[in-house]
Amino acid sequence: MTPQQAATHDTTRVDDVRIAAVRALVAPAVLLEELPASPEVEALVEQARAAIGRVLTGTDDRLVAVVGPCSIHDHDAAIAYARRLKPLADELQGELLVVMRVYFEKPRTTVGWKGYINDPRLDGSFRINEGLRRARELLLEISALGLPAATEFLDLLSPQYISDLVAWGAIGARTTESQSHRQLASGLSCPVGFKNGTDGGVQVAADALLAAAAPHSFMGMTKMGVAAIFETRGNPHGHIILRGGRTPNYDAAHVEAACAVLRKAGLREQLMVDCSHANSAKQHRRQIDVAADVARQISGGEQRICGVMVESHLHEGRQDLRPGQPLAAGVSITDACIGWHDTEPLLRGLAQAVRERRARAA
Repeated sequence: MTPQQAATHDTTRVDDVRIAAVRALVAPAVLLEELPASPEVEALVEQARAAIGRVLTGTDDRLVAVVGPCSIHDHDAAIAYARRLKPLADELQGELLVVMRVYFEKPRTTVGWKGYINDPRLDGSFRINEGLRRARELLLEISALGLPAATEFLDLLSPQYISDLVAWGAIGARTTESQSHRQLASGLSCPVGFKNGTDGGVQVAADALLAAAAPHSFMGMTKMGVAAIFETRGNPHGHIILRGGRTPNYDAAHVEAACAVLRKAGLREQLMVDCSHANSAKQHRRQIDVAADVARQISGGEQRICGVMVESHLHEGRQDLRPGQPLAAGVSITDACIGWHDTEPLLRGLAQAVRERRARAA
């Protein structure tokens, strides 16, 4: 082979043979400069993270309530929801630390719409740069209203674009066992909840807590969009989220069983209950029953439940995303949610349970 032939050697037979296209990705630093966080928003995020941390360490007896749409697909509907949630969050702030669920990425069992960041136009065009920009704009607007935001971290690069605006993060049931996500959590600046496995197993989440609390070194992308090796300090504010499995796992017996796993691992006995997913058997209205059971445990003196998750939207139910068919405003296009008319009494019931727990401890 001549030097000229070597210089022009064709590798397409063995490299990128299944890649249809490659497009430029905006650098995180560019987006952060275009859409910066104000000092007020930075203060909100910082204060909310610290408050959640105090709940997780037992120095604040409030309940963290992560509540909001299953996923974000409509900016205006998300803001309308936030404007309803904010006054109630203020009213109940003595008992509940309300964080709005603002989920942009959806793990799929097979295929389907992957979320607002991946496909913001809902048409399969995958304008990811636009999705990242829209996601950041929405987080800034919700934070400016005075509501801290929560999200699930699914993609390993997207946190560089939005994580400075996130007060609490989740690692989903399908990724709790992923070493890459445990490493990511070890370097995130916010508290992180790990869901139990899809089969209901809690040990995998306890293992994730230990891994995320430890330092790690791994490859990633800097704010400038450059590949680099990250060295983390470890995240002390991890916790388990019970989301059910083959059977629901929110009742007192399952809470005790999960805490036994934590105790054996030398971890603090604390957990959050996801009222949706397998705990509600994917029937959105069952979230009300799950929350009521959790409230009874709390009012009875249960201190180890530190939070709840609720999938809630302006209107209950869900709708299919169909080409050319207009969507109803304020209705989920992923998992079905309870409507606002059920969300408000649900949160008031949880707040009352916290008051009763305090009275019992006094």
